[in-house]
Amino acid sequence: QVQLVESGGGLVQAGGSLRLSCAASGSISSINAMRWYRQAPGKQRELVADIARGGSSVYVDSVKGRFTASRDNAKNTVYLRMNSLKPEDTAVYYCNADAWVAGTFKTYWGQGTQVTVSS
Repeated sequence: QVQLVESGGGLVQAGGSLRLSCAASGSISSINAMRWYRQAPGKQRELVADIARGGSSVYVDSVKGRFTASRDNAKNTVYLRMNSLKPEDTAVYYCNADAWVAGTFKTYWGQGTQVTVSS
């Protein structure tokens, strides 16, 4: 069984910063891409950042220049540094990971962490 556990969410004022973490655990052979998604109330879940195993990353336009994804492959952990936060960044943030587990390739999801940005 594989678990992804996010942490680091919370309440912050506009212009502030947060760093989210997502740690994967279980019988993992290796992890390919890891991603951060977010879902605001009444909206569809959107992809925020995608980071490959080698570290290259892509971002949705609305967070470019403000958010930075990174990962520690030895710890099976992905991070999202969020700077210059805006009220529109308020959402539940989820991580996911494409992982090889017991010879099977599958995408796993975390349970989400709430980020609230006050104006």
